[in-house]
Amino acid sequence: MDQGIQNIVLWIVIVLFSASIHEFFHGLVALWQGDSTAKDEGRLTLNPLKHIDPMGSVVIPLILVLTVGKAFGWAKPVPYNPYNLRDQKWGAVYVGLAGPASNFLIALVFGLSLRFMPVGVLAGIAEGQTPMLAAMVEALVTIVLVNIILGLFNLMPIPPLDGSKLLFAVLPPHLEHIKAMLSQYGFILALFFAVFLFSSLMPVVIFLFRLITGMG
Repeated sequence: MDQGIQNIVLWIVIVLFSASIHEFFHGLVALWQGDSTAKDEGRLTLNPLKHIDPMGSVVIPLILVLTVGKAFGWAKPVPYNPYNLRDQKWGAVYVGLAGPASNFLIALVFGLSLRFMPVGVLAGIAEGQTPMLAAMVEALVTIVLVNIILGLFNLMPIPPLDGSKLLFAVLPPHLEHIKAMLSQYGFILALFFAVFLFSSLMPVVIFLFRLITGMG
């Protein structure tokens, strides 16, 4: 298989699995908060087939990989009933932030495996002696990058992104019109941010990647 096609497939597969874990954590925290909607509908699972959103999990990542060389996306949102949550003030915030937290946890676990990889292994990769290990390291790097990107993107305070849950929880009552406006046009704003403005966050992505992995 052509190396470019392999890279595209790798990015899309990692985006799909990372987004599925992201949604699973939403459902898990919702269950912890007293709402079993995700579990009752069979969505409290790590099976990516249960979470695929044709547009967000396949089409958008593919377009972005082909156009800008990197991808992010989203899975089908896990359903939950906010009225079932034990904490009516912050429960939705916990559920919302659980998704990005899972992505940062994945980035940390796989990133630390890169940081503490034996020097001899990295030297062998640099000299081209261990192509299989080089492919493994490339996959680990991609996992870390994808999950940092997913975590940061979903923290944006734009509905339906997860950061909006925190924004809405702290928004003063006299600014409810902002909540209504964001709810109405949020998807368009999020898509605009993803396509045209996300590059502004790349210095943060690079900083976090270097901080976790110790790599340049």
